Amino acid sequence: SRSLTTLENNQPHQQPFLIRSTVGEKIMELLEQNKVDPRQCKLVILSQDRFYKVLMAEQKAKALKGQYNFDHADAFDNDLMHWTLKNIVEGKTAEVPTYDFVTHSRLSETTVAYPADVILFEGMLVFYSQEIWDMFHLRLFVNTDSDVRLSRRVLWEVHRGRDLEQILTQYTSFVKPAFEEFCLPTKKADVITPRGVDNMVAINLIMQHIQDILNICKW
Repeated sequence: SRSLTTLENNQPHQQPFLIRSTVGEKIMELLEQNKVDPRQCKLVILSQDRFYKVLMAEQKAKALKGQYNFDHADAFDNDLMHWTLKNIVEGKTAEVPTYDFVTHSRLSETTVAYPADVILFEGMLVFYSQEIWDMFHLRLFVNTDSDVRLSRRVLWEVHRGRDLEQILTQYTSFVKPAFEEFCLPTKKADVITPRGVDNMVAINLIMQHIQDILNICKW
């Protein structure tokens, strides 16, 4: 990974450390950043799931039937994602979109992401875009067993009101092929972490690394 750098011209803002991680919520919890006012937070977490493209009427009709591939790399608005990350990295606030998974729509409501010293960005296909890949200082790949991925997917979709048969059809038709085509090649990340949130040894090491960065920024 690259070291933390400072912007030129003696600007007070430091370039934040950008990390791709799928264990971000756990790290936020352990560092107690989830209890801090967003304006004062030193660690911000964003999700790729907020950046799904706005669907046309025909695409939305397919989505409601479980026939639209949300796991394909083209399902995401990479331009908006890159623009949002770029703004935060440059020390600006950014309006982050909100996506409704029930109606498959981007809502008019947004949330504000404030500048921070460390940015955690979560998502299965974050690294597929070379432009976005190049922005990151540290790239983490959480390596989870395929059976675990399937069980978590089923639980997640059932919680959202999806039919089990539809979930399994989507998994075999879209999810698994998309993982193999778009996600698996990004396993060339800087750090490969097995077992995700269950691997507390790895999480504590990552957390310590982030804490060191925050201490450097404070200094």
